[in-house]
This record gives sequence, C-alpha cells and structure tokens, in this order.
Amino acid sequence: METVGINSSKSYDVIIGSGLLPDAGKYITEILSCKTAVIVSDDNVFSLYGETLKDSLAQAGLGILTFVFPHGEQNKTLSTYGDLLNAMCSGHISRSDTVIALGGGVVGDLAGFAAATYQRGIALVQMPTTLLAAVDSSVGGKTGVDLESGKNQVGSFYQPSMVLCDTDTLKTLPETEYRNGCAEIIKYAMIGSYDLFRELSKTPVCRQYESVISKCVSMKRDYIEQDEHDLGCRMMLNFGHTVGHAIETCSHYTIPHGEAVAIGMAMITRAACTLGICEISVLDALLQLIDKYALPSESPFESDILAAAALTDKKRKGDKLTIVIPEDIGKCVLKEIPKDELYEWIKAGGSK
Repeated sequence: METVGINSSKSYDVIIGSGLLPDAGKYITEILSCKTAVIVSDDNVFSLYGETLKDSLAQAGLGILTFVFPHGEQNKTLSTYGDLLNAMCSGHISRSDTVIALGGGVVGDLAGFAAATYQRGIALVQMPTTLLAAVDSSVGGKTGVDLESGKNQVGSFYQPSMVLCDTDTLKTLPETEYRNGCAEIIKYAMIGSYDLFRELSKTPVCRQYESVISKCVSMKRDYIEQDEHDLGCRMMLNFGHTVGHAIETCSHYTIPHGEAVAIGMAMITRAACTLGICEISVLDALLQLIDKYALPSESPFESDILAAAALTDKKRKGDKLTIVIPEDIGKCVLKEIPKDELYEWIKAGGSK
C-alpha cells in the first residue's frame, strides 16, 4: 500500500492499494465524524461495487443515501447535478454528512461539484474505480459539469477529505477505459519524467498499477501544492488537453477523454517539431508509446472546427491561451499565444 500526502488548502491522504473497498467505512470514520454517507455512482460501477461499499459503511455505523445515474460524459450535466442536489435535500443531508464519489472521472467531477456547493460545502471522499480517475481526476480538487459549448464549463476547486484508490477495482476495467488511463500516464511522463516514460515502454501499466499511480499522484501533488487554482505551473498538467477537449466536444463525447488527449499530445508535438521546438526523435518516441497502448494519434476533425471548439476552453484568458509544448521527453514548457495563432498550431499538428 502507498500513501501520498497532499498539502493544499486542505491536507489529505491519497491511499493506494489492494483491498481498500471492503474497509472503506473504517477509513472514512477514522477521519470524518459524519452520520450519513451519500454514495454517488453510475449504473455500471454501482452494479459492481455498490453493495460492497454499502456493507462497509453500514458496518461502520453510517446511514446511507445512494444516487446512481446513467454512465457517460453525456450525463455530466446541470440537469444531473440538480437531480443529485434535490436527492440530497430530500434525504435531509446536512453539512456534517459526507459525499462519496464511487466511479471514474465523470462521477468524481459531478459528486465533487455537488459536495462543493450543497449547503456551501460538505465533506467529500473520492473513490476512483478507473485508471484515469486514479492517476488524475480524483486528486487536486477540480470538480464540475459540462455545458453544450464544452467540457467542465461550470465547476469549482474543492479538495476531498480523502482519496481511497483500491487497485482491485481496476481489474474489471474495459479495455477502452484502461487505454484512457494510460493516455494520462503518458502525459505525466512527457511533462516531467523520462524514467517513467522509459518504464512505460518496458512494462505494461497493468503490471505496475500501485507504483505508477503513486508516481503520477506524487507528480500532481507537487503541482497542486505550488499552484492549487491552476493559474501557473499546474497548467503543465493540461498537455494535450486543449486540443483533446475540443476533440471530445466535436465528437459529442463519442471519442473518450484519454483517446482525445492522446491525439492532442501527438498534434502539439508534431507542431512543436514543425516549428523547430523539439527534435523529431521526441515525436517518434511519443507516437511509438501511444501506439504501444493502442491509442489514436490522428484527429478526425478539420483544423478550423477544432480551433473554434478549443477557443471555448475555460483556460483562455481574453485574447490569449496558454498551451503546453514539449521540448524533450520529460520536459515541457508553457507558452502563451494569441488566440488567433491556435489554428496554425492545430494545422501544423496534422489536422485536416
């Protein structure tokens, strides 16, 4: 078992290991004096792990309210968020109670936003069941829901009280979800760890879950503690995401997050090579690793369509946008560009 401590506006532990889910009630009641836990999950995940979590919470003496919604990014909406808040009101949930996000990034974002805003904030426990959520979205406090114009356009920064990552839940991941998580792990390697990049090339992620998750969370911890609200160095974690989010939006979320980020990383790296910022060997190594994990590297959308979608990104500041550019494996830099230049970057990245 690995524990990574996060010291931001709220200090908490990310606990990573096998067999944590059946003991979740014990872990939660050791740090929180709540009476009722609100389990937020989607229909896929709850059918696998909901009863185990309920049994654990009941054994710890907690009351339980469940909110289960249809899986998929298309359901991370203001409507679902409102339904969750109304369910919490109807269940007489108070500020002394706790929300538990049992699931992947969609569940974590939605449940986190509800916890942040219900009665101006109640405790939140993240229990990621996907690789992507384990290495990224469950840690760091970003919560939110989507609007028609783009992803995570409404949300808040709200740190959890604990993250419990039971690696046993990753054994039931569909292949697509596994690949999505691998894309985010490749991102971490590209922005800050040549050693991790080399290790991913040698050993499949599925054979080193605990180690890889711990490394990624530790890297994210370092960014969060310096820049919790994503105004400076934490933006490095957005490598591949500006274009990636645009691809997700243009596809109406039929292209999942990890695949979109893989395409985004490949496109920005191609553009960096074209503009002489990095060597072609960096692009070749990245494309080989993307291919090793059966991820895509080509955009199906035209440059002008992607650029228009990307300009709705919440990271845009007026007429400027910050993008993450690779200089080498394990080394990226932030570059602020006029919004009008984004089309040229996307075009140089190989879009139609």
